[in-house]
Amino acid sequence: MLAKKAINRISTLFSHYPGLIVIIFSILGFIGILNHSMWRDELNPWLIVRDSQSFTDLIANIKYEGHPVLWYFSLACLRKIADNPLIMQIFHLSITITAIAIFYLYSPFKSQQKLLFIFGYFPLYEYFLISRNYAFSLLFIFAFCAVFPSRKKTYLYLAILLGLLANSSAYALLLSFSLSLTLLVEFCFDKEHRQQYFNQSKKYDLFLSITIIIFFLILSVYIITPPGDSYLHGGLNNGWSIQLDIRQLFKSINRLFASYFLIIPQKRWLDSIFCAFITLFIFCLTLIKLSKKPIPLFFYIIGNGVILAFTYLRFAGNPRHFGHFYLVFIAALWLESHYQDSKFLFNKFSLSPKLLKLSQQWHYIAFTLILYAQLFGGIYGFSRDLIIPFSASRETAHYIQQNRLENEFIVASRDANMAALAGYLNRKLYYPELQRMGSFTLFKQGRQDVDQAEIFRQINSLFKSQEVKSKILLILNKKLNSNSNDLTIVPIKNFERAWVDSERYYLYWVDKV
Repeated sequence: MLAKKAINRISTLFSHYPGLIVIIFSILGFIGILNHSMWRDELNPWLIVRDSQSFTDLIANIKYEGHPVLWYFSLACLRKIADNPLIMQIFHLSITITAIAIFYLYSPFKSQQKLLFIFGYFPLYEYFLISRNYAFSLLFIFAFCAVFPSRKKTYLYLAILLGLLANSSAYALLLSFSLSLTLLVEFCFDKEHRQQYFNQSKKYDLFLSITIIIFFLILSVYIITPPGDSYLHGGLNNGWSIQLDIRQLFKSINRLFASYFLIIPQKRWLDSIFCAFITLFIFCLTLIKLSKKPIPLFFYIIGNGVILAFTYLRFAGNPRHFGHFYLVFIAALWLESHYQDSKFLFNKFSLSPKLLKLSQQWHYIAFTLILYAQLFGGIYGFSRDLIIPFSASRETAHYIQQNRLENEFIVASRDANMAALAGYLNRKLYYPELQRMGSFTLFKQGRQDVDQAEIFRQINSLFKSQEVKSKILLILNKKLNSNSNDLTIVPIKNFERAWVDSERYYLYWVDKV
């Protein structure tokens, strides 16, 4: 009760001073990124941009990442300003701050709901502190919802936003497709809207808008389609699950539950069934609530449908991925405010006014519970990042630099977990998985996971070939559990304070016997 009263008073204050919430959000963001220790998924794209030999090479490398080009092109521009990944964090921060400003100023939600959303898990933590391409989803979806009324005169603004959204991430591509299909359905079936558009728009507007959307959708599909030798998440041919699997179906539905309540059900059937029931209940409540607004209803169904299909058929994902379910939910409720009530579906399915009123009351309760769950998740995630480093990479890199070890010959394994170190040290490392110097990791043929015995074999080869004449600094992301009779191994220091358990580092001196 006290928390609710506090939130009501704070939301009232922010409603009188709308710029204040953006200022506070920005200050928290700057504190967060200055403290945040970046991990491999943040710095691997930075390294790809930094170390690709040409534009053609950059495009070829991006295709192994499973992401479109927008984030990588943005990083390429940022590197011309400063060759320091901190600029990437500042840029990412500005994306989310802009998105939140748009949301607070233009969304139709109540002040309290806006406050709960803004300081929720995805805006405050997942799409804020962790510098990935997913923050673009917030920006472009919110901008789309804000300028949605402009479609009565021109589709050009929406087309550009959908094109940018499509090239943000694979999940953003699914949302861009869903929103494009929603615009198409409205244009085809809403005669009044179509006539109003033709009366106010320019002749070339429709053709140009359609061309922009189709071009950018095709571009995104082309880039994210992995080459034949990629084995990231199963590669092109082996990553699809087309067999009927009830457990996988429940797992996919429960990703929708997790996007709302930030709880991923465990493998027990009872947990899965219970959470799936709650998910379907909220889904049905939203369907009934949107029944008087057919176009937002269509988007809500198609948006959830395509992400759910991708989740089931291809990749279950992590919070940064299935958070797009939550964005569909918010966007559908936002788009609802742009439409007047329609009795078409209401009469067609003979929905009683009593049922509609009851479902709206329950939906309000469910929406409030979701917002509070997101708020607690946001506070927890942000606070945890302040206390426990997300990765031990920054602390490890600082130790290496402070002890002037950055110019030593460094052998680092596993390569996929060393991108953060290569980024912070701003240099290449020797990766046994590649048997050469490298920085970023591409999951393709030619790269082979190795055990510690193979690492020692390669170190021996480096000494014998005279390529390395002095001792080697060995960095592992797992404790050393084997030895070599031909080498002298001396432990240096361990860095184990990290939330990501695969990014804890162990340093050793290795020399010839």
